[in-house]
Amino acid sequence: MGDRDTAFADYFAARSDAMRGTAYLLCGDWHRAEDLVQTAFTKLYLAWNRVSRHEVLDAYVRQILVRTFLDERRRGWWRRERVGGEDAERPTPPESPENRLVMLQALATLAPRQRAVLVLRYWEDLSVEETATLLRCSPGTVKSQAARGLENLRGLLQPAYSTTEKGER
Repeated sequence: MGDRDTAFADYFAARSDAMRGTAYLLCGDWHRAEDLVQTAFTKLYLAWNRVSRHEVLDAYVRQILVRTFLDERRRGWWRRERVGGEDAERPTPPESPENRLVMLQALATLAPRQRAVLVLRYWEDLSVEETATLLRCSPGTVKSQAARGLENLRGLLQPAYSTTEKGER
């Protein structure tokens, strides 16, 4: 392996798991997350010789990942199939260990742009400006998408938690 391949392999080994976690939060499916990460790192490999600032690779790969996710959602070739109707089980109260799963399910129902903003802002802990740059939009759009996304999450989660809390009182 040449220096280029060795450097890329080292970076991939160090950062692919973190990017897989971000991809999962974006799409809500581990298999799809693997595909997104693979596509992002393939694009990075093709541009590896042109990348001059290796200290900002995380931001660059994250940008590739989010844009790939949004592009594929726009094309519409990938559709999530839903079997059956509403789940018969109610979500569990906030103090239970299943709370994370409830949050991930709710996150998966958001529009792709809102989900991308929430993941970047609150999971990746990026600033409004960094998120806007990554998504190629204005900071105002990031703020409004974050507000709408949080409002939608609250709307999805509130009925589940209020019904369990009423029963406990």
